[in-house]
Amino acid sequence: MGAKILYFWTANHLMQFNSFAFAVFLPIVFLIYWFVFNKNVRSQNLFILLASYFFYGWWDWRFLGILMFTTIVDYFLAIRIHKAASEKTGKLWLGLSLFMNLGLLCFLKYWNFFVDSWITAWSSLGVHMNPLTVSVILPIGISFYTFQELSYTLDVYKKRMEPVRDLVGFAAFITFFPQLVAGPIERASTFIPQFLKSRQFSTTQAITGCRLILWGLLKKVVIADNLAVYVNNIYENYETLPGLVLLLGAVLFAFQIFADFSGYSDIALGTAKLFGFDLIKNFNNPFSSKSITEFWRRWHISLSSWFNDYLFTPLYTSLRNWDKAGLAASLFITFFLSGLWHGAGWTFIIYGSMHGLALVYEVLTKKQRKKASSKINHYLYNNLSMLLTFSFVVVSWIFFRSVSTQQAFGYIHKIFTGFTDGTIDTRYLNALWLVSLSISIEYLCRKNEYAVFIPSKRMPSYLLFALEVIVGLLVIDSSITLNHDQFIYFQF
Repeated sequence: MGAKILYFWTANHLMQFNSFAFAVFLPIVFLIYWFVFNKNVRSQNLFILLASYFFYGWWDWRFLGILMFTTIVDYFLAIRIHKAASEKTGKLWLGLSLFMNLGLLCFLKYWNFFVDSWITAWSSLGVHMNPLTVSVILPIGISFYTFQELSYTLDVYKKRMEPVRDLVGFAAFITFFPQLVAGPIERASTFIPQFLKSRQFSTTQAITGCRLILWGLLKKVVIADNLAVYVNNIYENYETLPGLVLLLGAVLFAFQIFADFSGYSDIALGTAKLFGFDLIKNFNNPFSSKSITEFWRRWHISLSSWFNDYLFTPLYTSLRNWDKAGLAASLFITFFLSGLWHGAGWTFIIYGSMHGLALVYEVLTKKQRKKASSKINHYLYNNLSMLLTFSFVVVSWIFFRSVSTQQAFGYIHKIFTGFTDGTIDTRYLNALWLVSLSISIEYLCRKNEYAVFIPSKRMPSYLLFALEVIVGLLVIDSSITLNHDQFIYFQF
């Protein structure tokens, strides 16, 4: 029997932001937090910690043990790192933290992938091996909270902050339920201080939080989940559909994954605001990017900045004597690992490698492209760059969405070879109104503080209320009529 990973992340076992369970959980926690545990910061942190454990344990209480274990170990290791008498000793304690966190992540997420790949490689040479079969339930959010914990021990080691002496506050930082399972990945040096200072209720902040939640639900429930119906049908039947429909499906998935993940992030930001916290903005109108470099400054900002600070920068520092070759190698390795971070599969590795190669190309041709742009109409050049960037991202996401490399290559091959095959079912065109809605929201919010449409203060209150009622009704209608997919990034 081949090695097997059991991904246990169905919607029925998660307290998702768009679930009835969360709709009951959130107001109860909110009221108790502000009216019962408002005496001091420590009691608020204790309640947040308990609520977060309940939230995570709703999925599977057994995996609370891993979360608690790594939290406690990193708490004490950071103190050891800070007290280390020498740099060598400090590195030893840091290495222990890296080994524990990355070791658990690699075993739980990648063990069977590496075993299967190793066996397949030897089988191609005629050597047959018996696989070591391990059934693994992948803990939800382990990739996110592992990186958040690592930012803490690394920041303490780099002396960017001192270790926290409040275990409850530190544990609340690690397990904070609004961003526990899918980010944003917060930096310890900027987020932990929010757990150590007094928090007072703010009506303005609460209203902003509710609006972020509302518009995040619009993105997820109305746009992403409706697009998922079309996208799933196209990918499941790609062998029998015309290439033009497959091209449409690839574009629709781009807007699905954006609405899904940015919707989650907006809800996370809004929920955090209800409790007096500010999270990092995770998206900034990424489809307006004119290069892959710019795209990664606008897409999943917390992850790309984490990789930049904790992997690319130290890697490039060690390879700087290689000049451009060192820069190219550092970029490619960073995005190769970024692809692997997304999932244990060759599709994700190809996805990350594609972006790594694109970034290497942009770095090595920066001067030539700048010179060429001066000879072309500025408006034309920018729009062409935006179109090419979006097209590249869409193609790379075919690998991201496909269940295997065979499906991904077959899907792309069918786009080019069967573009005019058959007739196009007009029902697929109905999805374009969802794309238009997504584009409209992003365009209207492009100058706002958050990557979600928050109407101007100049809008009359009755119009604002009417708009929010309409959004609420759309969310309720879609919640009733659709079988909702869980948030895409919950699998990572």
